[in-house]
Amino acid sequence: MAGKKAKSPKSSTVRSSSDAKAKTKAIDKAKAIAPDVPARIGQTPETDLRGLPDVFGRLIEDHDRHRALLAMIEATDRKGDDRARLCEELVLELKSHAAAEEQALWSTVLRNPETTEFARHAVAEHKDIDKMLDDLTARDMGSKKWMERFAALKHEYLHHIAEEEQEQFVASEAILTEADRKYMRTVFNRRKKAEKEAAELKPKLKVEDIA
Repeated sequence: MAGKKAKSPKSSTVRSSSDAKAKTKAIDKAKAIAPDVPARIGQTPETDLRGLPDVFGRLIEDHDRHRALLAMIEATDRKGDDRARLCEELVLELKSHAAAEEQALWSTVLRNPETTEFARHAVAEHKDIDKMLDDLTARDMGSKKWMERFAALKHEYLHHIAEEEQEQFVASEAILTEADRKYMRTVFNRRKKAEKEAAELKPKLKVEDIA
């Protein structure tokens, strides 16, 4: 059986350059919220989808932006203005991203038996993360509990997007045409804009903390 064709050094170099440019673009968007706060996202999961002109490239651009926001929040003072601005941006970003992703991508992928479970898993995790965001918003940013909940959110979200990039997006790409993927990018951009304009902070402590 023939092995997978190896990438040429030239194609690898082009891919690496495209990857770096896409990351820089995403980080710059996060930095616009608080230019003086460092955004060190570190190493990201390997993927061939970053920087592509389709829905997957667009989603990963958002993921890198979110990685930067998480890193920046972690680098801020407990009650500084930067933390408040960055936290609000993170909440609105994650809520609008998830809603637009579900409409642009998962609503279609869900209907294919080969990828139904991937879509269900992604959407279920969106709901869990949304509850974590509401819980975080309800807490005092200077408290120890807030830091604990932020750390939990960061861990959960980074796991979620790594899983999407390395498993769920890969499986979804295989069942979609290039035209589908490019159209989905257009849908995502339109829905993300509308969802972010409508998104709001919804402070709500988790039930186990109220009882």
